Amino acid sequence: MTASIKQLLTPKGAYGYLEKRKLYTALRTVLFFLLCIGIYLAGYLTTGTNRNLLTVVSILGCLPACKSAVNFIIFIKAKGCSNALHNKVSGYDEVLETMYDMYFTSYQKNYPISHMVLKGNILCGITENPKCGCKDAQKHLEQMLSQEGIKNVTVNIFSDEAEYVDRLGRLEKLEVDTSKNKADILQLLYSISL
Repeated sequence: MTASIKQLLTPKGAYGYLEKRKLYTALRTVLFFLLCIGIYLAGYLTTGTNRNLLTVVSILGCLPACKSAVNFIIFIKAKGCSNALHNKVSGYDEVLETMYDMYFTSYQKNYPISHMVLKGNILCGITENPKCGCKDAQKHLEQMLSQEGIKNVTVNIFSDEAEYVDRLGRLEKLEVDTSKNKADILQLLYSISL
């Protein structure tokens, strides 16, 4: 794998994940559709008619191409952490379990969370989207955690940067058991986000 392709495969929770994922899904979608067109043209040019096996293969190839296109459309709507917020909170990356660009979806609404931290049984996040309801996002995450059997997790979602940075400073100094449920909580958060 070349270095440029590896750069597109930023892991979930890393800063810039959503932007890199948009580019990756766009390139993948174009490649899939070009492959379908190429297979169709190869069949048409060799037989002189649409009635050949390669036409069927190219039509079936449109299924993953369309799925990739839908995935791309979903990623277009998602916005990641801004540079200004990243500069304010990146100092906590070494001392707290941090996650960037988390985009949670539910049947009713989507919850773009720019930055999240986990320490012990405390999960805090900030949204930069004024349309994201902080209380609704908290309830959604609490519900998802309880459905997985993860109890006693305090979830706080902020919309004010100053309050959030102040909370991060207090969390940094807080002494809690950081090993309890950490892997389960992180696995759940990554699995329910884009």
